[in-house]
Amino acid sequence: MLRASIRTAFLAVTLAFFAGPAEPQSADDGVVFRTEPLSIETPHGTFSFQVEMAESMSQRAHGLMFRRELAPDHGMLFLYPREETIMMWMKNTYISLDMLFIGRDGRITRIAAETKPMSTDIIASGPRAKAVLELAARTASRLGIKEGDRIIHPAFDASEPAR
Repeated sequence: MLRASIRTAFLAVTLAFFAGPAEPQSADDGVVFRTEPLSIETPHGTFSFQVEMAESMSQRAHGLMFRRELAPDHGMLFLYPREETIMMWMKNTYISLDMLFIGRDGRITRIAAETKPMSTDIIASGPRAKAVLELAARTASRLGIKEGDRIIHPAFDASEPAR
């Protein structure tokens, strides 16, 4: 009897391992994000957003996975301790996003527009970046946000003059 119970438990653990992680019961899966205001300054206007802050390794690893929607004026800001080559992917992310890679001065260095949901393709920053801002897909094109535009947020060095 004990041997059968052990065999059953082993089989259940093995099946769970090979099946992969189950979808969480809630969108945040226990990972908590604080929210802050952020603006994007462009030559034709400044646009305001409320962003969830992904600052810890666990927050950055979780990101916007399992979310089914993202409001047009919301996003997530992934902050890193220093500028580096950042690699992102869309695994377990159900919604298409615009990824704005940002240098330490707050300038957008690259925009990966309309990323493919659920993809494991790597989306790289290109030049080294300090942060990534994820917005709902087509936000950058809808608002005319371009590389070189500036993110206004305390995480970035404000000593660089605006263009």
